[in-house]
This record gives sequence, C-alpha cells and structure tokens, in this order.
Amino acid sequence: MTNDAKLSTSANKGFAITFANGNTVSVQWGPTNYCEARYKASVTAPMIRAVWSSKTAEVAAWNSEGDMHVFQDGGQVDGWLTPDEVSEFILFVATNELTTTLPLSEEEE
Repeated sequence: MTNDAKLSTSANKGFAITFANGNTVSVQWGPTNYCEARYKASVTAPMIRAVWSSKTAEVAAWNSEGDMHVFQDGGQVDGWLTPDEVSEFILFVATNELTTTLPLSEEEE
C-alpha cells in the first residue's frame, strides 16, 4: 500500500482520486469527454462558469506504475456512465487490482 492518497481537480469538469492502494480514478464531464455535456459548449466553457454539470461522465483508471485499466471492450476510457455507475467504478478502483492487459481471445489461447 502506498501513502500517496490524494484528490485533484481538472478544469472545473472533473476530478481524480489516488487511493491508498496506488490506483487512480479519473471522472470527467466536459466538452471533450464521452458524456452528455460533450456537446453543450466550447472547450473553455467549464472554466468560465461557477457550476458545470452533466447527466453522465467518462471514467478512466491507472495503477501506481501508470498502466491504464483496460475495460472489457478493450478501451481505456468508459463513457456515458450515470452517477450510480461512476460510484460503482470508483469503489472498484479503490478496492481492486486493475486489469492492464487485454484478455487472450479463444484463438490466442
């Protein structure tokens, strides 16, 4: 376990949390992210508003070595998640080892 737990923000459109297990989760909901707010405004809009919101968000995660989590579809980012789904993913990242490689296909086994 690492003692480098921390919280950070990004351009008024998201945040990242690094947990005691060394994993970091990123949650983003801005004009360039895979979310409902993607088409709301210009890229700079979140920084000039007191409150920026979206009904969905994108998530990503990486381990202490910087290796990105790989989702079941092979991507490193998952988008259009509801607040409940975001909460579930945060808990997963905080309490599990991340999958950082694609599973072998049946043909590769």
